[in-house]
Amino acid sequence: MNIPNELPVLDSKLLNGYLETLGRDIVEQMFALYCQQSAVYLNDIESALLDDSSEKWQEYCHKMKGAVGSVGLKVLHGHLVSMEKSTEDKNKKAQLLSELIRHNQQGIDDFKGWLKNL
Repeated sequence: MNIPNELPVLDSKLLNGYLETLGRDIVEQMFALYCQQSAVYLNDIESALLDDSSEKWQEYCHKMKGAVGSVGLKVLHGHLVSMEKSTEDKNKKAQLLSELIRHNQQGIDDFKGWLKNL
């Protein structure tokens, strides 16, 4: 099974491998789980921001980074790589979180579009 029209926001090699080895149903289940968990990750990151905890910020960004990598969301993964080690002030981190929320929704939409076109 080949991924139609490689999208730069998605890791087509990873996703193609998942489709070939696991099948579409499992890929859809993995994605559904990511969608549920991403809300938890975003809440955790926001909590770390509000607590002004750099340690928690890094921990929660790291967890989400792993999750986005496992579902092939390349742009979002790159955003989290820079966020994870950020030593910016609270206002800048709030901006980064806002961008993360936007990128996450875009990644989810792109993934849904990709699934729809299989």
